[in-house]
Amino acid sequence: MALSDTDIARANAAGREILETAARAVRARYVAESGLVVLDLTNGCIFGFPAQSVQDLQGASPEDLAVIEIEGKGLSLHWPRLDADLYVPALVAGVFGTRHWMARDMGSRGGSTRSGLKAATSRANGAKGGRPRKVAG
Repeated sequence: MALSDTDIARANAAGREILETAARAVRARYVAESGLVVLDLTNGCIFGFPAQSVQDLQGASPEDLAVIEIEGKGLSLHWPRLDADLYVPALVAGVFGTRHWMARDMGSRGGSTRSGLKAATSRANGAKGGRPRKVAG
């Protein structure tokens, strides 16, 4: 299917808007002591995230994480040793993997959380007879 001049003009306008408004990286580095990938953004902000919280970076060595290339006018990060590419605006928005992976990752983190409130709630629920049994439908 061929694109019309209108389609091309719309795409160019959308691209210009992204370049003007989206968070873009001007510098990227891995800080091994903290395990953070730290980005300096075009708007003057500094953004950091734990490398192990990102689907494509989990389990990578500090040496592999340290080699980061900024591509696409600062919209993309590339780890050549890992063949991993990440979209900077998505990272800044807290998107660290696919929808399925993030749901599983967040569920496992939430389920393993220990707190006084969670323990007290669990005890109170147990005193009431615990979780209701599932009824076969």
